[in-house]
This record gives sequence, C-alpha cells and structure tokens, in this order.
Amino acid sequence: MERRELICIGCPMGCPLSVETEEGKVISVTGNTCPRGDSYARKEVTNSTRIVTTTVRVTGGVQEMVSVKTKTDIPKGKIFDCVKALKNAQAEAPVRIGDVILQNAAGTGVDIVATKNVDAL
Repeated sequence: MERRELICIGCPMGCPLSVETEEGKVISVTGNTCPRGDSYARKEVTNSTRIVTTTVRVTGGVQEMVSVKTKTDIPKGKIFDCVKALKNAQAEAPVRIGDVILQNAAGTGVDIVATKNVDAL
C-alpha cells in the first residue's frame, strides 16, 4: 500500500489530505472536511489535471494582450505542450470573454478561451 500526502485546493480551507492507494486504485482518503476534498484527492492521484492560464497578443486592439485560459482542465502532462502551442497565437480585436482563441490546444480536445474583453482601436 502506498500513501500520498496532499494539500487540498478544492476550497479555501486547504485541508491536509492523506490518500492510500493500492495497485493504482484509491483505497481511502482522510483529512478532508468536505466532499470536494475527497473528489480532489482521488482525481489528483489517479489523473492529475490543471487549468492553464496565460496571455495572448492582440492585433488591432486598445490593449496589446488578452488573458486566456483552458475552457476545462487538461492533463497535467500536457501543460507545457499547451503553452508552447500558444506561443505564437494571436487574437484579432475585438475580443470578447469566451471567444475561442485556439481550438483543441495541444491535442487535448480543450479550447483556449479569452477571459477579458479587448475592444478594437
């Protein structure tokens, strides 16, 4: 049996979690004070995922950059591929919150969307 210690990021409490696994399967989760902690711990030890946030250049806008994020979480191992795919990405103004900036980022099946409005010049 293997044990992993985590700090929960499911809510602001930051509970210290202890996860016991056997042959890649979660046997128990302790230390959580809410159901989100149990869910977070199980997902973190079996299939870690993250939301990626960054910025992308804007052409013809009142601002030069727009903040973006993955629409949903992606596998942790794909983060650098996703950021690399965004390195040369550009958005043309006007940009609205929710606009898709890049489809299927790094083959994850997840789109990159704008999180800010940028008006055209």
